[in-house]
Amino acid sequence: MSQIHYISSEILDLKTIATILEEHKKLQLSEESILNINTSRTYLDKKIKNSKTPVYGVNTGFGSLCNVAIQDENLTKLQENLVRSHACGTGDYVPKDIVKLMLLLKVQSLSYGHSGVHINTVQRLIDFFNLDILPVVYNQGSLGASGDLAPLAHLALPLLGEGEVWSGDTIINAREALKKNKLSKITLQSKEGLALLNGTQFMSAYGVIALIKAHKLSYLADVIGAISIDAFNCNLSPFNPLVHYVRPHRGQIKTAARILSFLDDSEIAATEKENVQDPYSFRCIPQVHGATKDVIDFTTKTFKTEINSVTDNPNIFPADDLIISGGNFHGQPLALALDYLCIALSELGSISERRVYQLIGGLRGLPPFLVDSPGLNSGMMIPQYTAASIVSQNKQLCTPASVDSIVSSNGQEDHVSMGANAATKLLKVVENVETLLSIELLNAVQALHYRQPIHTSSFLQSFTKSYREVVPFADEDRIFANDIKLGKTFIGSLNIDPEDLY
Repeated sequence: MSQIHYISSEILDLKTIATILEEHKKLQLSEESILNINTSRTYLDKKIKNSKTPVYGVNTGFGSLCNVAIQDENLTKLQENLVRSHACGTGDYVPKDIVKLMLLLKVQSLSYGHSGVHINTVQRLIDFFNLDILPVVYNQGSLGASGDLAPLAHLALPLLGEGEVWSGDTIINAREALKKNKLSKITLQSKEGLALLNGTQFMSAYGVIALIKAHKLSYLADVIGAISIDAFNCNLSPFNPLVHYVRPHRGQIKTAARILSFLDDSEIAATEKENVQDPYSFRCIPQVHGATKDVIDFTTKTFKTEINSVTDNPNIFPADDLIISGGNFHGQPLALALDYLCIALSELGSISERRVYQLIGGLRGLPPFLVDSPGLNSGMMIPQYTAASIVSQNKQLCTPASVDSIVSSNGQEDHVSMGANAATKLLKVVENVETLLSIELLNAVQALHYRQPIHTSSFLQSFTKSYREVVPFADEDRIFANDIKLGKTFIGSLNIDPEDLY
């Protein structure tokens, strides 16, 4: 397969992005993108030369200073001052995989020819991506409206030979990194700083990474939920397709079918049950997991539109001889979707913890806390505490960021999306759900041991065998924090067919 991804008007989707990142593909501009970028830049240069009409961000100040005219000889200084002054991020470092994705998404947005940037600037961003020159970006500072200004300023600083970049796991001066890679700094031309800083690539990159993980976690929640179903000796009648065809939510139907597939040929599932009904956390897996799937699908569609869009300002339309100042940098569509996804993923963790609670209760022939000699051993008592604590934290993180706004830029930017805050807290919820599923997997596979000599399905036997190679059966107390950590690593390392995920 080709190790090059060509930037073009071809639609970017999650599967493509995941492949680019996982296979460490290099970026290259297509002939189409080169033409688009050059046409836009040539048009802008002629427009500046032949017209003295003020154009926002090209020959004016920014934000509430939009009425201040800038002389031609100061256009480069204007753009470079913009990048420097806006690089005021704080907080934790943005993870390097997200920074790399920010570069990809910024290049994609600039490639459509509606931003007026110079081809050299776009190529240098591609150089950064290909050479793993990843700018140091901070996760606080964006209001999610005039674009992700502060994070994108830090992304752009190394173009000028300023700021810092990652060199492996250490941080070095950007000027040193350019010299090491025999690259010269860029001199920004009119509008280029604004094009680099306006945009939603910080929010978008966080959202895309969260979505890639969300699709996988949704699948794994079904797998682990199916193990718990057999571990708790549940009925399969609630998964009968007839039940779901009369309430035909897509995610619900998909989840029920998947659970039946995972439990196909299970000896445990085929045994006669004494219990007439099962707790909701088992019986309603299709309804709860399915609703989350529908939200993941909605959010995926929203982000697919966003990452294939132009989100800087103003927008240049050479064919129409127009430069239009609009608001495509406003992150409201993303903020709402990010908050929605945050809530939906939190529910996967919430119902997972409830299944853990049922499994350790000493019910249905299982020993209390899923351990031999309970009393002498505490077994799985405290992993459930941990799960309960994380579920509670997720509830707090699910307070919507998008319902908030705050006035900035001297009143010019009087409504903002807060999508950046929605994005960063979503990633924390994703990490928490990974932990919660690891705890459920620990408990469910432990409980399944006590169903022997009756066995679960061949698929789940294979899955649990692989898990047992990483986390052995607990016949007595040990440090279960290690098991939870190993379980997260196991979950993260699983390669799942993309056709089952997207």
